[in-house]
Amino acid sequence: MTRAHPTPRDGAVDVWELRPSDRDDALDDTRALDATERARAARFVDPRHRARYVAAHIALRRVLSAYADLPAAALTFGRAPCPGCGGPHGRPVLTGVDGAPHFSLSHSRGLAVVAVAGAPVGVDVQHVPPAGTVAHCAPALHPGERDELAAVPDPGRAEAFARLWARKEAYLKGIGTGLARGTAADYLGADPAGHPPGWHIHDLPGLGAPTALALRSTTPPRPTVRTLPAGNLLPG
Repeated sequence: MTRAHPTPRDGAVDVWELRPSDRDDALDDTRALDATERARAARFVDPRHRARYVAAHIALRRVLSAYADLPAAALTFGRAPCPGCGGPHGRPVLTGVDGAPHFSLSHSRGLAVVAVAGAPVGVDVQHVPPAGTVAHCAPALHPGERDELAAVPDPGRAEAFARLWARKEAYLKGIGTGLARGTAADYLGADPAGHPPGWHIHDLPGLGAPTALALRSTTPPRPTVRTLPAGNLLPG
């Protein structure tokens, strides 16, 4: 990624996918990360989890460096105001960059996804959970979501739950509250007509794991999925 990318506009979203090896020795080099990221990485006990975290955050920096036209290590991050209380713990944002793009990062096991857009955006990747997890979490869903999930036959219920949860987390990332808003507050089920106004929620098939995108827009998102080569994880 040596040339700058223009920020997507008018509903367009660039979605970057990365599938790093969690045994890649290059991931021990965290020079592209800032002190906060390095401290977070150091807290992982399982080296596989540490490698996945490092890979995802280097990938985020590599992607955003091409839009900001700055070296990955020179990027600085802050937080937008929380939409609930106004405190400095809303969506992550790039600081010190004129016209900085909106972005969102999600990673789960062997897949990391970065979404970049000209408007607030959220992306989320989930793995399909065991049936016991679905049964435990289902009561915390929106009533409409609970009804939909209960209607899905057992063999497909866990996957349906993972798709639903990916939509929910993508939206909560997009608005900047995260799970603090509550998982029952908004309907993110299969019927787009019931989704929160002003937002479009889009499933992203073909990535090998349930993945969803949420974009604040008057038109449905137009995602373009791109692959970030593993070689772009090298510091620089």
